[in-house]
Amino acid sequence: KRANHIRKLFSLDKKDDVRKFVVRRECPDKKKKSKAPKIQRLITPQLLQRKRHQKAVIRKRMQAGQKAKEEYMQRLAEYHNELKEAKANEVAKKQLKREAQ
Repeated sequence: KRANHIRKLFSLDKKDDVRKFVVRRECPDKKKKSKAPKIQRLITPQLLQRKRHQKAVIRKRMQAGQKAKEEYMQRLAEYHNELKEAKANEVAKKQLKREAQ
């Protein structure tokens, strides 16, 4: 039932189509109709596309997070500079007040 087990059983390569080698059974009630078990872990183009999409979403989210972090750090640096300037102005005012006395 698992793709790799079927490959091992029939000694197939990765490039071979596993779906052609699945053991099918005939339905007793209907003529010319057979059933086959679902193949698990079968790599399909749709699965690869889904995987690519998920990775792209993760990559996009990471880039957005990095950009937000850079903006935050820039704003934080501006805020610290504003605090330094405000403190320097207070110190300068106190010194002027002391010199005036």
